[in-house]
Amino acid sequence: MHRVDIDNERDTMEQPPSPAAEQTLFERRKGRLASKFMLVNISSNLLLAYQSLGVVYGDLGTSPLYVYRSIFVGKLQNYQTSEAIFGAFSLIFWTITLIPLLKYVFVVLSADDNGEGGTFALYSLLCRHAKFSLLPNQQAADEELSAYKYGFSGQSTSCLPLKRFLEKHKKSRTVLLVIVLLGACMVIGDGVLTPAMSVMSSMSGIQAATEHLSHGGVLILSCIILVGLFALQHSGTHRVGFLFAPIVTIWLISIFLIGLYNTIFWNPKIVSALSPYYIIKFFKETGKDGWVSLGGVLLSIAGTEAMFADLGHFTATSMRIAFPFFVYPCLVVQYMGQAAFLSKNIDSIPNSFYNSVPDSVYWPVFVIATLSAIVGSQAVITATFSIVKQCNALGCFPRVKIVHTSKHIKGQIYVPEINWILMILTLAVAVGFQDTTLIGNAYGLACMTVMFITTFLMALVIIFVWQISVAFATSFLLLFWLIEGVYLSSAFIKIPQGGWVSLVLSFAFLTIMFIWHYGTRKKYNFDLHNKVPLKWLLGLGPSLGIVRVSGIGLIYSELATGIPAMFSHFVTNLPAFHSVMVFVCVKSVPVPFVSPEERFLIGRICPRPYRMYRCIVRYGYKDIQRDDGNFEDLLIQSIAEFIQMEAVEPQLSSSESPSFDGRMAVISTRSVLSSSTLLVSEENFGTCSSIQSSKSLTLQSLRSACDDENPQMRRRRVRFRLPENPGMDPAVRNELSDLIEAKEAGVAYIMGHSYVKARRSSSYLKKLVIDIGYSFLRKNCRGPAVALNIPHISLIEVGMIYYV
Repeated sequence: MHRVDIDNERDTMEQPPSPAAEQTLFERRKGRLASKFMLVNISSNLLLAYQSLGVVYGDLGTSPLYVYRSIFVGKLQNYQTSEAIFGAFSLIFWTITLIPLLKYVFVVLSADDNGEGGTFALYSLLCRHAKFSLLPNQQAADEELSAYKYGFSGQSTSCLPLKRFLEKHKKSRTVLLVIVLLGACMVIGDGVLTPAMSVMSSMSGIQAATEHLSHGGVLILSCIILVGLFALQHSGTHRVGFLFAPIVTIWLISIFLIGLYNTIFWNPKIVSALSPYYIIKFFKETGKDGWVSLGGVLLSIAGTEAMFADLGHFTATSMRIAFPFFVYPCLVVQYMGQAAFLSKNIDSIPNSFYNSVPDSVYWPVFVIATLSAIVGSQAVITATFSIVKQCNALGCFPRVKIVHTSKHIKGQIYVPEINWILMILTLAVAVGFQDTTLIGNAYGLACMTVMFITTFLMALVIIFVWQISVAFATSFLLLFWLIEGVYLSSAFIKIPQGGWVSLVLSFAFLTIMFIWHYGTRKKYNFDLHNKVPLKWLLGLGPSLGIVRVSGIGLIYSELATGIPAMFSHFVTNLPAFHSVMVFVCVKSVPVPFVSPEERFLIGRICPRPYRMYRCIVRYGYKDIQRDDGNFEDLLIQSIAEFIQMEAVEPQLSSSESPSFDGRMAVISTRSVLSSSTLLVSEENFGTCSSIQSSKSLTLQSLRSACDDENPQMRRRRVRFRLPENPGMDPAVRNELSDLIEAKEAGVAYIMGHSYVKARRSSSYLKKLVIDIGYSFLRKNCRGPAVALNIPHISLIEVGMIYYV
């Protein structure tokens, strides 16, 4: 057949084919190509679905270890009958079906933000489709980002009144942010509770098998595993991550086979409990005590939020393959098998899972259960690091050290301060409670609160992003709030029995976030209202009335427009400055990632003779700001590209506008690297920082000393020169020459060393928040220079006092 096709193609090449034959041949090849792409797409999604098992479903998959034990506690111990067990299984089945399967797989997974998921993805979508954002220094140019336009276009008239109301009232936007941050705090609480819950539940198998081992011994072993788990976080998960998927896959297959065996061997009639009739029967028999037991039932869906939160590492299609066709059947059959076993062995409820495991496979199942618990805990800890990073990007969390543990896998980060805080809190919870039932009460409250918040945000996305009718969004909200509200009310009942831990942890982190966000906003508003008037600079002339020394000064500020007050404070006390000034603003925008081609915005401040520029560096809430060592070189090349572009495109020229500020151009790093505006030469020469080309003997000696102390910071020496281009505008050539000469003289970084204080007329509460809370957080978090990877030897700090 293949030979015939070849011969036919040869014949058609010898004789010109007719237009109809050409069309047929084109469609045939197009069909073959489409089928190949379809096969590649299917195989890719299947591979991603397999990999997602180790990252997403470790926590959800280990829930059978403790669910039945958590249901039949308290007063429900008086209803330990086979009918009650049938009803408990029916509740578990319909809970897994309605929330993870119906809500998340079929609805929530569709609300991605450029492929990213989670609470912040929903908030980011809302901020871009309506003016809900409270991020400072946002610009119209940010709306031109390719990632910004993701989602539905157009505007539905049905949602306009609600949109205008929310945009008009700042308090409503503040409430929305608080709700999002509350969800983030609950996820951080999960990072404390999940490791303790999973590891202690898996280790209980030792106590069930060996009678001589006390509960204290199990607790010590659990704490050892927990310490080891947190101690290994700094090395990242990429080295052992390839084991995660096989471990969870073997675990899910194991519990499926055990559940199937128990169903057939002990009580096949349990299949009838799939009917919701047994739920009605359960509540008729147990009444209020049955409602209280729902706090244990909801643990069967703990970890469901990971499906949406970890969407950025996989695809919605892979999630829709993995859960309905593999994870869901394994969990349902396992819970069914446990219920079948318990219906004939009522006394085994306190350790239902391990008692239901056949003796012949007990120890292999125990080992794989322990490994799966560790994998599930690892996934939650990594998610906590990601949440902290996103809160930091929103200006709602103090600056912390963020380490990228993998060069190849995006999103693999490690936050040392948070890691050790989580470890201390996890050990305190494990040692303090020593009971997985009490920990489960706190764990269930945190998980259900996150789901409750996701439902609310999802309803807003349906209205403002998907632009479906308000009636549909309201129906979605009421349906799932009714279901989740019943579980949440049951979890609140158990606040005295351990549930208070989630509230305390969330309140503590929420207080930190609120104080940091409030202080940061007040500081930014002070800068905004105390900007230096451009008319004052223009009146001073190109020299600014000071000595302009050779070199480049990078003035860092949070302002995207205008001149910060720090600059006038500096030149007033030290009347000298660099010949080239660049006002740099590093800011976050409400998108997950900003491509390098769109990261830099370059503009000019004042006319050309002033040699003053503005550079805005934009990052998404999931971007990692790495110290690649080439920021200065990229900045110089970007400014040179802007100067050349300005000469070609007159609309960028500052002479046409009286404001002399605000004209920005997106400079692609790819076009910069391929541009011929400046010729670049590199040589292997160890340098410590931006003073690599300084001609000063003092600076050279400092550089040498820095090289000896920090050999890892040595970088390539980059020199720029102008190309031989006779057609270049003389004014452009002079400006580029000044830029190159300034770069050769050296680069200095100027930042404000600010002290924020409340005004004397402020209330006592404001003084408490600013003078004590915010000042404490600023003193104990990483400095802005360290967070921005600014070389210390080139840093100049300007003292400023902010009275807010």
